[in-house]
Amino acid sequence: MTAVLDASALLAAYFDEPGGDQVRGTLPGALLSSVNYTEVIGKCLDRGEAFSDTLRKLAAMGVRIVAHDIRLARRAGELRPLTRSLGMSLGDRACLALAEREGLPALTADRSWKALALGVDVRLIR
Repeated sequence: MTAVLDASALLAAYFDEPGGDQVRGTLPGALLSSVNYTEVIGKCLDRGEAFSDTLRKLAAMGVRIVAHDIRLARRAGELRPLTRSLGMSLGDRACLALAEREGLPALTADRSWKALALGVDVRLIR
């Protein structure tokens, strides 16, 4: 395990966007919350990818999908008041909660995360 990926980070690698090379450096083995996995699948389908192709390509990337269990759900909920002013989504908070629990850096393309003071190592990919 090298990092926890936000949906924006994994999508950068998936679609070969700026910062995607940094994400690919964490693969295989990077962690992804099942909440973020849902987001990634939805964004891929929004861009016209076939569902089966999306699942195959994500599996080939070697990301480890982590179930959003009750502990992670509680922590993501607890983060809501601390992140609301930054407009952070449930997926963002799920990623942060997982990174915090695992003691791993969180990779994201979202610059607003750098304003956080949660003790989580946030690394911008762009």
